[in-house]
Parts: sequence; C-alpha cells; structure tokens
Amino acid sequence: MDSTHFDQLLHRLAARLQSLELEPLLPELLQALQREHLDLLPLPGQGQTLERWRALARVAACDLSLAKLYEGHTDALAILAECGAAHHADDGIWGVWAAEPPDARPLIVERNGERVRLQGRKAWCSGALQIDRALLTAWQDDQPQLVAIELGHPSQRIQADHWQAVGMATTASVAITFDDSPGLAIGEPDQYLSRPGFWHGGAGIAACWYGAAAALADYLREHCRKPRPDPHADAHLGAVDAALLGARAALHECAAWIDRHPGDDASFEVRRTRAQVEQAVELVIQHVGRALGATPYCCSSHFARLSADLPVYLRQSHAERDLAELGRQLTDMPAGAWQL
Repeated sequence: MDSTHFDQLLHRLAARLQSLELEPLLPELLQALQREHLDLLPLPGQGQTLERWRALARVAACDLSLAKLYEGHTDALAILAECGAAHHADDGIWGVWAAEPPDARPLIVERNGERVRLQGRKAWCSGALQIDRALLTAWQDDQPQLVAIELGHPSQRIQADHWQAVGMATTASVAITFDDSPGLAIGEPDQYLSRPGFWHGGAGIAACWYGAAAALADYLREHCRKPRPDPHADAHLGAVDAALLGARAALHECAAWIDRHPGDDASFEVRRTRAQVEQAVELVIQHVGRALGATPYCCSSHFARLSADLPVYLRQSHAERDLAELGRQLTDMPAGAWQL
C-alpha cells in the first residue's frame, strides 16, 4: 500500500469531516477509500500485519466513526478470505456483527446448501444504516454459523430507537429483526470463533484506539511547541509519550508474533496487547484533557469528536473480564517469563 497516497486521501477526507453532520457523509467517504482500493489491506498473519494496523490507525486518527465502519469492512474482507469465501466479496461496504446477547440470536430456520433463511433479532448492528452487506452470527443446532446478508431486503426490519449515543453517534448500532430473511452460510459452523483471524481482528481494533489517541496527543504536542513556557503541559506530554511508547511497542510485538505464528491461537498475545493499549489510551485522554482545558473540546470539531467517540469505542474492550482471563492464562507460564 502506498502510505503517502493513503495519507493524502485521508487529508482530503478530513477537510470534509469538519461538519458535525457526519452520518450522510460516511458512506461517501468509505466509497472514496474503496475506489482507490485502500480497503484492500494486507491480510493478517501474512507478513504485513503491522502495515494493516497502521492503515486502521491512520483512519482512526482522521475520524473514529469512519474508522469503525472501515475496520468492520476490512475485517469482513479478511474473514471471507480466511473462510474460503472471498468470491462473495462483491462491490459494496461490509460490516461484521457478532455480538451475542442471549435475547438477540437469530436462528437459521431453513438451509439449502449455502443458502439459508433467518428468523429472529440481531442486536448491535453497527453501521446498518450506511453499509450494503454484513457478516453476522446466527444459530443452528446450538452452533453459531457465519451468514452473509444483503441489507435492505423487505423481510428485514431495523429498530434504531434505542440508539441514544453521543459518542459514536453516527455509526448507529441498531437492532435488526429477520422474518424468513435470505442469507448465505459462510464457512463451517463455529468457524468464526475458532479461526485464528478472530483474535487478529481484535488486535486491529486496538490499533484504531491507538491511532485516535495519538491524534489527540498531537494537539498537546502542538500546544507545547508554542514559545510561551508551560512546564505543566510539558509534564503531561512526557506522560503521554511514555504511555504511547508502551502501546506502540506492544502492537509491534503482537504483529510480529502473529506473522511468525499465523495459524496459532493468538488470544493471549492479543489480550495483553489490548490491555496495554487500553490503559495507554485512558492515560492519554486524561493527560491531554488536563493539559489543554476546555478550549479544544469547544473550538475544534476534530478534537471534540475524537474525545467523545474514543471512550465509547474503547468500551469494545471487555475490561476486567479480559484482564481476568489474561491473568488466568499467565498462571500457566513458566517462572521468569517477564525477564528482560
């Protein structure tokens, strides 16, 4: 991927994102990235995982609502490739919906080869109002099955009234009710969760968190470049740099591990990387806000959007649940595992 061309296009898109009325713009911006083939990222685990994550971080630094849809689209393309179904990746923007609340699990009620029919409700369908196709998890015989759907079929009913978000408002994670709705089964039952790429995608989300935090940190760095001394801001900038350095190192190390072990279970490496990035991002949000005060929240649309969106996007982390599982996995590691 030509990173200079990518950055130039993102700079042009960012100029259009000054408006707070983003929802009508998002599909157009995604299509602009697609026209330039900038959605065709290196697949994870094939030697260029870090380049993939760098692209996600660049888009996140531009706008997190755009990044949320871009990450979902590029993840869907990677999933289709991993499941041997890349031929289904036609034109259009994709999403991935795999949240599994117990009251919102659609069922496969009919199956004829790869063609299926869905019944029931799917929650947390991010970007359903802006994208064209989606991969979702549905259930048959107590097993999850990945299903590809075309949005806009008359048998689908979108419920958007519960979405009251301020941060990430324009991605509109709605619920969709299916009534004998058509779809295509992708891969084998349970393959979505068992494939190595499941955890690779989880680390890609952490790259988005990192990119947005680095963009916020740039506002503080610019503030500290002013001739007037501000030792308190300098101290905050030092803390931000230390936090981002650790997160960046973790992402580099995780990407290299995935490229060395593309078919292995990456859950441990990704959980600890996500934990490192999440903690760093929370520190960046705190230090940048304390250093700069209210002005950028009120006077910069880009800063204000990132500051509102990032805490919501960060909650894709499972927080203490992931930390508890990480701790459980650590107890099986040999003594001296942390030695330098």
